[in-house]
Amino acid sequence: MLVSKTDRRPRGELAKVLVVDDEADIRELLDLTLARMGLSADCAGTVAEARKFLEREHYGLCLTDMRLPDGEGLEIVRLIGARYGETPVAVITAFGSADNAVAALKAGAFDYLAKPVALDQLRTLIKSALNLPQSNELLDDTPTAAGVAGQLIGESPSIVYAREMIGKLARSQAPVYISGESGSGKELAARLIHRQSARHAASFVPVNCGAIPENLMESEFFGYRKGAFTGADSDRGGFFQAANGGTLFLDEVADLPMAMQVKLLRAIQEKRVRKVGFASEEPVDVRIVSATHRKLSDCVDEGSFRQDLYYRLNVIELKMPSLRERQEDIPLLIKTVLSRICGGRMPELTGEAIRALCAYSYPGNVRELENILERATALCVDGRVLLEDLQLAPTAEGGVGRDGETLDDLMNRVEKQMIIEALAKTGFNRTAAARQLGVTFRSLRYRIERLGIEE
Repeated sequence: MLVSKTDRRPRGELAKVLVVDDEADIRELLDLTLARMGLSADCAGTVAEARKFLEREHYGLCLTDMRLPDGEGLEIVRLIGARYGETPVAVITAFGSADNAVAALKAGAFDYLAKPVALDQLRTLIKSALNLPQSNELLDDTPTAAGVAGQLIGESPSIVYAREMIGKLARSQAPVYISGESGSGKELAARLIHRQSARHAASFVPVNCGAIPENLMESEFFGYRKGAFTGADSDRGGFFQAANGGTLFLDEVADLPMAMQVKLLRAIQEKRVRKVGFASEEPVDVRIVSATHRKLSDCVDEGSFRQDLYYRLNVIELKMPSLRERQEDIPLLIKTVLSRICGGRMPELTGEAIRALCAYSYPGNVRELENILERATALCVDGRVLLEDLQLAPTAEGGVGRDGETLDDLMNRVEKQMIIEALAKTGFNRTAAARQLGVTFRSLRYRIERLGIEE
């Protein structure tokens, strides 16, 4: 259902902007820019003045400096977040003050600008902020038994919290890092953040960082000029240009090579990119959302991921729960997936099949559940799904593995099999296998010796 519309500003009325800066020339510049965009502004020089304006007027946007005579811009960010949640607030920071920008975004700021303020970036920010959907314009996304296409299905506390976080993150421009196991819905979460944000009318560009050859990464991300290299027969934009005005989703970002990490960091900081073969840079307006099934902080500790880029990407973390953490959602997910696969002619699951599905551990999470049900509906006879149609792993029932093996035996067997497969895929290159498995080289060497794996 829709929430109350009593606090909504009439659609035809232009939003007013609050400008907070102790420098008169900056206030004048911002006021003039807003006036040329057809917007009116109130200007304050201190935190105290800003508080008084906020008490008597509703604003569509607040622009505040970080350093003020009687306090910090962060005070205004937190005040607006606590009392005036519908008003986005952007901070203006000193040039090169990355820590202040990150602190503001973590506190709930919509975005930031660095001094000296670039007018093109300022106008883009203002348009984006004023394009944010109001909370009373969003439909209630609570899923029904029939399911909602492209939504996070379930009513467990962990998935409800994830949906609430997505709603909050959609009202910000802050970079988001989505963590979680493979198949837990990281890309879906990224798409929902984009869909509910001010960027929803622009493109959502997903990129699998592990699937791009290293020698093509720069041209794929930033584009290239005709003749820049063999095969470049025309000018072409990259992922950043394709996502301009929208969201760039970097999946498996931990797989980026170190050289590309440096270039990505600069693009994020400067909001500008240079095509391969060009001498000059061009501005881009892109929100970065990243994800990986690996623990990114461990990659930093191992030295395979830059710490400065980590802090730029991981401004706000969204953790997607595994299916094991929300087993109470499995019956609703089963019904939703079957409805999508079969439409109105849903097969009947026997009690034994349902119990097995609810007890299964789902190492592949929701994606694995979907695959199991698609396979089962193809194998079942007379519209009735039996336990054997599911073809679950032997550990789904009872949890003791094959022929009564212990938990340690089971874990060692699975670990050994994964290591052997990784070594085989990488031509027995231990460094590459360790990277694929998400462990350190030293850890992999120890495990190989402990498990008696012979190459």
